[in-house]
Order: sequence, then C-alpha cells, then structure tokens
Amino acid sequence: MAKKKVRETGIENYYDLKIDKIDELVAALKGETPADEPALSMNISDCTGVECADGNKRGKEKTFDPYRVDRLSAVPAWIKACFIKFWFAGLVCYFIMWGIMIADTLDAIVLTGAVLGVVVDILVNPLFRYMESDRREYNAYMMFPFPFKAFWTFFANIIYYVIVMFCVNYAYYGVNQLINFIAGTENLVHVGVEPLLFGVFALLADMAFIGIKDLAVFLFKKSRCKETANV
Repeated sequence: MAKKKVRETGIENYYDLKIDKIDELVAALKGETPADEPALSMNISDCTGVECADGNKRGKEKTFDPYRVDRLSAVPAWIKACFIKFWFAGLVCYFIMWGIMIADTLDAIVLTGAVLGVVVDILVNPLFRYMESDRREYNAYMMFPFPFKAFWTFFANIIYYVIVMFCVNYAYYGVNQLINFIAGTENLVHVGVEPLLFGVFALLADMAFIGIKDLAVFLFKKSRCKETANV
C-alpha cells in the first residue's frame, strides 16, 4: 500500500521552540539590550503612540509597567464578593419588589427568590469565575462552586434563594418586633422593604448558609484525611 504523500507547507516548523526568542525575552526582562539595538523605552507614547502629521506621537509620557497590578486587584476578594452580592440583591429588590409591588407576601418572596437565583446563576457566579485566580478564592462565596456550567445548578440556585428570601422576611419581622419592644409599642413601628437594607439582609442570610456549607465540607474533608492516614 502506497504511503500517502504529506503535502508540504511553509509552517512545518511553526511550533518549534524558538530558543533565540527566549534569550531575547530574558534579556529584555533584565533590562539588557544588544549593543547594535537601541535601548527599550518604557514610555507609553513610545510603545502605543501614533504618528501625527507633525511627526509627534500622541499619548502621555507615562512609564509603562507590564507587571503593574491595578487598583481593583488590590481590593481583597471578600470585599468584592460581598459588595457584588449586596448590589445584585438590592437590584432585584428594586426591580421586583418595588417595580411589581406584589400584594401577597408569599408570592413576593417566591418570585423575588426565583429571580435572585437566576441572577446569581447567570451573572454573579460567572462574574466570580471571571475575577478569580488559580487559587479559586471566590469558591467560599458561592453555594454551588462548581468550575463547570451544570444544568441542575440553575434550579438549585432558584430553590436556595427562595429559602434565603424567607430568612430575609423573618429578618424584617424580627427587626420590627425588636423596635416595637424597645419603644414599648405594639405593631406601630414598621421598617419597610428598600434595596439597601434588603441587600444587607440577603447578604447576611446567604453568607450564613454558605458558611455552614463551607464548615461541613471542611469537616468532611478533614475526616476523610484522617481515615486515609489511618489506612
């Protein structure tokens, strides 16, 4: 059987290791340049400036640092995670509870929880995945921290956040009862639902459940490690 002739192309060695390019990269990182080449410039105008009609380059004379960490990355992960959860919960309260104004309390709780579950599944959790590093630091702020998109997590988040909304409702009830008890009145003071306090209650209830889940997972892994060590 005759062998099939392989068609020759111009990119046979395209994936060959370019050792000379590695040497150039190491030299550039060390700040070294060959004697026959001009020194590398770290000015943004020299790196990204565009030639104008007068021959000048547009752009500010700022030092270019490819390894500079932006200000958002300097913010701790727990602050960003809590703020995102708080903001999206308040957003759902604004558009659902304030926008639709459902008279029945049970219907309002179920609808708000379902919408918040959908928002978390399609917006919040993917945003956490986008922001995280290889350390998976945002796993501690998700109830279902799976690295892949699972179909069942969509419905699990809806059910879970309906439960969270029941806790938020009881939180409002407890605050109203506490204020009436301190003031010595009976059902005269009523704290209404608004996005800011709603976002705080939703964040606290959500993180309480997630904390219990994380503790259970930690204890389970610890017991499994002990069993493996004793074998």
